[in-house]
Amino acid sequence: MAEAPKYDVAVIGSGPGGYVAAIRSGQLGLKTVLVEKDNKFGGTCLHVGCIPTKDLLLNAEVYDYFKHAREFGIECTGYSVDWAAVQARQNKVVTKLAKGVEFLLKKNKVEIVQGFGQLSGPGRITVTDSNKKTSEIQAKNIVLATGSEAKMLPGLEPDAKTILTNKEILNLKKIPKSMVVIGSGAVGVEFGSIFKRFGTEVTIIEMLPRIVPLEDEEISATLEKSLKKQGLAIHTQAKVEKVARTAKGVTVDFTDAQGKAQKIEAETCLVAVGRAPNTQGIGLEKARVRLERGFVKVDPYMRTDEPGVYAIGDIVAGSPLLAHVASVEGIIAVTHAAGQPVEPINYRQVPNCTYCEPEIASTGLTERQAHESGYDVKIGKFPFVGNSKATILGAPEGFVKIVSDDRYGEILGVHMIGPRVTEMIAEAVVVMRLEGTVEDLERTMHPHPTLTEAFPEAAHAVHGMAIHI
Repeated sequence: MAEAPKYDVAVIGSGPGGYVAAIRSGQLGLKTVLVEKDNKFGGTCLHVGCIPTKDLLLNAEVYDYFKHAREFGIECTGYSVDWAAVQARQNKVVTKLAKGVEFLLKKNKVEIVQGFGQLSGPGRITVTDSNKKTSEIQAKNIVLATGSEAKMLPGLEPDAKTILTNKEILNLKKIPKSMVVIGSGAVGVEFGSIFKRFGTEVTIIEMLPRIVPLEDEEISATLEKSLKKQGLAIHTQAKVEKVARTAKGVTVDFTDAQGKAQKIEAETCLVAVGRAPNTQGIGLEKARVRLERGFVKVDPYMRTDEPGVYAIGDIVAGSPLLAHVASVEGIIAVTHAAGQPVEPINYRQVPNCTYCEPEIASTGLTERQAHESGYDVKIGKFPFVGNSKATILGAPEGFVKIVSDDRYGEILGVHMIGPRVTEMIAEAVVVMRLEGTVEDLERTMHPHPTLTEAFPEAAHAVHGMAIHI
């Protein structure tokens, strides 16, 4: 029997953590192999997550402009949504980017092995291909990047048109007349926002006291007010009791905040109650890898307790389930494996973005978290209604909020809701990473007229000195 091929680094999974890790490994001169069970690269983010949803959001935004064209002095009649064309564009974007990932892997001399990879012993991976044939790979270092799957309510199974997760909803044959969304995290409010703008009647059910519950409380309150104004029905502190398919779609029984039994009928139901790590069946029982509720425990360099085995992305305990986090974790893992110096992630400086309408973006501590951590908290807020560019865009809703420590002017967190804030949050992360203070931000000149001017205005507001409010 031929000896298994040997590599410096083997990566299992080609999502935004895995393919980035493999590319950086190749750039560092390491002999690298990438094991992928699917016949396409990019993982959940590219194929059924970040990319197709943001493409749909753009379509919804364009459709919104047509509906409100008169506000911009444009008469527009006879327009409609061509859902097949919308889907075709989405698929075109995804296909192009997937091919780009494949090109980059080849460019950086990353070998590719198709099949399901699992640990089979120290420094060994067994790969099972689509024909059930197995092969073995040897690697000095192994990076687990197997990602996550959408959680489903007990007793339910998704299908093609009624009970949906983030996967099935992308392949709907038509725009549904009505939809119940269970869960109000990023997935729930993004899809709710998309389909409401396409004309679907949307109801969001959230078991916690507020929607987008991980965000600053003022952000949650502002988003809920905005979504209700747009016509979405929202029930918080609501417990789903039963979901059942019917001849016309689905019924959802739930108990509302007052303890009253409610029933909603709809064509479709999106289950958006979180994600579960793909850590089963990958051979962890054959290694000294510790788990916490199914997630892998790692050190700051992404090392597991098994020598030479790293874990990155959605399977990591305590790590935000975000594509950009997985990518940075992948770079840290393989750089460490290469024996080169690398800085661990500061998880308090992770940008979080939710692409509903209005958009949400945040980083660092919320106001409540800052108080609970013992800081002498000072807040600066600037509303987009005072920003020239937001007025030009016809999008004056929302604000920028800075949470700071009064002692040194340290910026502890930044929270935004409003137009294009997902493009603005990176500046906040840079300032915090460079240990910039509120005063540094106040003194940093921003171009006019831009949305980014709201950021230093919020810094001025910390001291009660904002100019345009």
